Amino acid sequence: MVQRESASTIKADGHDVKVTNLDKVLYPQSGFTKADVINYYVSIAPVLLPQLKDRPVTRIRFPDGVTAGKFFEKNAPRGTPSWVRTLTLKASPGSEDEGKDVNYPFVDDVATLIWLANLAVLEMHTPQWRSGPRGGVKKSDRLVIDLDPGEGTGLNECAEAAHIIAERLEKDDLTTYPVTSGSKGIQLYAPVANKSIGDTHTYARELARELAAKHDKKIVSDMAKAKRRGKVLLDWSQNHVAKTTITPYALRARDTIGVAAPRTWEEIAPGLKQLGPEEVLHRLDDLGDIAPPSGAKN
Repeated sequence: MVQRESASTIKADGHDVKVTNLDKVLYPQSGFTKADVINYYVSIAPVLLPQLKDRPVTRIRFPDGVTAGKFFEKNAPRGTPSWVRTLTLKASPGSEDEGKDVNYPFVDDVATLIWLANLAVLEMHTPQWRSGPRGGVKKSDRLVIDLDPGEGTGLNECAEAAHIIAERLEKDDLTTYPVTSGSKGIQLYAPVANKSIGDTHTYARELARELAAKHDKKIVSDMAKAKRRGKVLLDWSQNHVAKTTITPYALRARDTIGVAAPRTWEEIAPGLKQLGPEEVLHRLDDLGDIAPPSGAKN
């Protein structure tokens, strides 16, 4: 239950969460304020929290809004409330912090969402694996392919590529769930079980290369920007242990406010558009939770 205690305190999950500067505009183009961000994350919490469960969260903060500066944050910041669950993990091989201890916060409840939103956390990024109770890194529980449109292409081309990928994954008995990114492209998720992170990463790489070779006029797997012109990049790299992807239902920090929005396959067609927070909340009322399963059991 969420209850406004005062102008500076919200009670949620039995905790008093301090909030400040609620009228600060974080998305100038739409006038979306910090209070609006908090309200969105509280409203979407029933379906967002399962996506965040047991995944270390990398946050992107915009203290003065999306048109001002931003900074990435992995460690729990100074002043983190005692009731926020944190866990120290060794930074993953291949990350910029490799070998260092990172004290990640985990988002277990609405109170933590409010606390993060008050810090102007707009984007929450998570890996394709969960952490165990003693701080271990579990196996991959989902595979993700990020479809990024190159110059001269857009969502229509991403939608066409998404169907190609889904049909190929179906041959390997993988069910695919589309999410428009809230930015430019589409993410495709497929739950996987009993796969090491390395195996999932290798599988995604080989899949992208196979499809790029077969559909070389439409798809590319090479990250080089010069090779992406007029094609859709299948970014397979986010299956690496050190990489993260925007969490389904999380906000995106763009001039035009967007959400990483789960979609039906019927929608993945010409004329596809990115969605904003109000649209996503209305869809939740109409369609229920159509997000990718929050992971396969390993």
